[in-house]
Amino acid sequence: MTSNTPASLPIDLSPREAAEDDSLDDELSEDTVELVAALAETRRLLLEEMGQVIVGQRDVLDQVLTALFARGHCVMTGVPGLAKTLMVSSLAKTLSLDFKRIQFTPDLMPTDITGTMVLAEEDGGRGHRSFSFQSGPVFTNMLLADEINRTPPKTQAALLEGMQERSVTVGGVTHPLPEPFLVLATQNPIEQEGTYTLPEAQLDRFLFMINVDYPSLEDEQEILIKTTLDSIPSLGSMITRDEIMRFQNLVRRVPVSRYVANYAARLARSTRPDDSVAPEFIPKCVQWGCGPRAGQALLLAAKSHVLLSGRFNVSVQDIRKFVHPVFRHRFGLNFTAISEGYDTDTIIDWLLEAVPVIHDDEPKPGLFRKVLGLVRN
Repeated sequence: MTSNTPASLPIDLSPREAAEDDSLDDELSEDTVELVAALAETRRLLLEEMGQVIVGQRDVLDQVLTALFARGHCVMTGVPGLAKTLMVSSLAKTLSLDFKRIQFTPDLMPTDITGTMVLAEEDGGRGHRSFSFQSGPVFTNMLLADEINRTPPKTQAALLEGMQERSVTVGGVTHPLPEPFLVLATQNPIEQEGTYTLPEAQLDRFLFMINVDYPSLEDEQEILIKTTLDSIPSLGSMITRDEIMRFQNLVRRVPVSRYVANYAARLARSTRPDDSVAPEFIPKCVQWGCGPRAGQALLLAAKSHVLLSGRFNVSVQDIRKFVHPVFRHRFGLNFTAISEGYDTDTIIDWLLEAVPVIHDDEPKPGLFRKVLGLVRN
């Protein structure tokens, strides 16, 4: 393989789905229109309020809000000092949600997260004792799992049931978690000593893997000024818990055409090396591909995004916007791709150019041969 990237292909992003979709309502109810407008205004207010404390990182904040209203969890990857923890705690304040933080360490036990059964005395200490459940920090609305890759897989797995089922089972009894429930995990990509890679099953439960990058020069200058003052602005609540749940239910009502769903499904299937729709570079670079949960995540993210933007219809462009954060942790590269210095984002870039927006049964064998060096010039 060579390091050359393929030339851009013409992509038709026109909203064809409206003419083909038989599930779209002819007109939206007045209440729904008002809710969509209210959510778009709420997004503006939330970003404006958090902007008093968080400088820049607009894309990261947008993705976290998108995940929140899609009822999805996020793992944020970035070097120390990029305000990942501050972003999460600031967001919790503006959302009027209960917030708890767990600092993951190698000696953390599963019961330190979920809670445990404790022996308690009854009847004022007259010798009658019974077991009662003492809840752990997972019983909250917004949970910050700080440096989640610093604890062993057994403890990491303690979050799995809560993330997927919104409940925790201890002592044979299932305890529901409060609604809404959102896990925001952080991990450091540069320091790997004493860390444990997250199991693939747990990574798949995260709607997004968000890359938190360094700020621009202007943003960093503003950060230096704001963070060296004698006080930090206090944040106010912009939305209630009930309003959040109402908006989350609205996201599920956003219609998606078969045209858009077909495109999302073909993107996910195209990451699988043994699938007939996979481009030629996938078997050369990918060890295993995305499962169906990737397509579900794409649609939910797009639905949430269009509502936050004040719209009620999902286009192909909305799907393409979230392919990187949805896919980058859901497929694995083989040794060949890693040795060539490629990462999953590079493969996703190629994938977005290789998978046609309009389905075409005719194969295009010569598309990436020059990139992969499969044929001689």
